[in-house]
Amino acid sequence: MKYKLLCSDLDGTLLSTKSDVSGYTIAQINRIKQSTRIILVSARMPNGMYYIQRDLGILDQPIVCYNGALVLDGTKELLSVTVPLKVVKQIHEVCEDFKTDMGLYAFDEWHVPKTSERVEKEIKYTKTNPVFKSTLRTLAEWDGRKIGAHKVMLMGTKASADQLMPILKDIVGNEINLYRSNDTLIEISPKSVSKLTAIQKLLVSGELLQDIIAFGDNFNDIDMLANVGYGVAVSNAREEVKQIAKSITSSNTEHGVARYIEQHLLI
Repeated sequence: MKYKLLCSDLDGTLLSTKSDVSGYTIAQINRIKQSTRIILVSARMPNGMYYIQRDLGILDQPIVCYNGALVLDGTKELLSVTVPLKVVKQIHEVCEDFKTDMGLYAFDEWHVPKTSERVEKEIKYTKTNPVFKSTLRTLAEWDGRKIGAHKVMLMGTKASADQLMPILKDIVGNEINLYRSNDTLIEISPKSVSKLTAIQKLLVSGELLQDIIAFGDNFNDIDMLANVGYGVAVSNAREEVKQIAKSITSSNTEHGVARYIEQHLLI
């Protein structure tokens, strides 16, 4: 098979470890990148993606950040959609009752109220650093700068996340997308964007969704995998993702994306 674009999620998909692509993956991307555009599509912030682009030798390609809320081509901003600050404030009010911390992201900024095991993991795995500041102070400063959030991460417990999901859907569900990253984490992005809508913005003349092969593992990958020409799930993907995928490859730790490229993709 041959495709004009290869779009891949990072964490749990393209990354063989928690933070890096393997030499095998780099070699397989190098084999096809002259004939296939390689687009990284992630919930990460830009600074957590550039080093992976550099390792893969694809810094000349655009990146999709924050589940599609920010699309960059080098220093050029192709798309930027944020959750309005008034909605972020509503979310914060609800979270206070559940003792759930908020991570706030805008462009290359990441703000958290304090360190935690979750924050330290993100620092280690994404090779980025947050600004430690109270959420109320961050919201006040962003209000003055007239900016919203490209992504909000809610960090609590499984119990708090279970309770928050239906409450937030009821209160602000018409204005945001909510994704359950894992048992304790909820990711929030603007309602009008997704990985799929961002990819559609990147298509140039002569390229269609049918010309794309995409790889993913989580809920925020479902629209992308279901609507491109060929959607592939890694074997560690959630069951809901595997059900809509056209193929299933090996797990991310077994270099599933690279294995699929080697076995199925033509130059």
